[in-house]
Amino acid sequence: VSSMLVDDPIVYALYHSSMPFVLVGRHPTLNVSYVDVDNINGARSATAHLIGLGRRRIATITGPQNMIAGIDRLQGYREALEAHGLPILPDLIAEGDFSEQSGFMAMQKLLPAQPDAVFVASDTMALGAMRALHRAGLRIPQDVAVIGFDDIPPAARFDPPLTTVRQPIHEMGYQ
Repeated sequence: VSSMLVDDPIVYALYHSSMPFVLVGRHPTLNVSYVDVDNINGARSATAHLIGLGRRRIATITGPQNMIAGIDRLQGYREALEAHGLPILPDLIAEGDFSEQSGFMAMQKLLPAQPDAVFVASDTMALGAMRALHRAGLRIPQDVAVIGFDDIPPAARFDPPLTTVRQPIHEMGYQ
């Protein structure tokens, strides 16, 4: 089962059945088999990278907060800010749905807060965020640094190429 919601009834039905199954992405409460990347650490590392570049008003575009990847990546962002003594500001957090359009709309929502960097919870949303930054006349990375998550093949062809956290999709599928 992949791309599940935290309260997905299919997962609970499988859990209570005798049918074997594996989740792609950990479940927050059930003790079941799963394959996943360390979303928390990946987001923490990405945000810490931006801090290491001297950025201090770091925004995030989260994934959906009813999906564990979205929840965990927001947690990693928060942990990095806390570890470096930076405040967690609600006006620098916007939720997306992993689509390009949601990244565009979330970045437009974040622009009035004047971030100098943004950690985006997926490369697809990062593309939308970059489009919004370009439309606003901002330069990447000079005005606003952007980092994504997934390392999708087109990320290297973004303008400019996207810095991203690699998610080893093939290896996860193999496992």
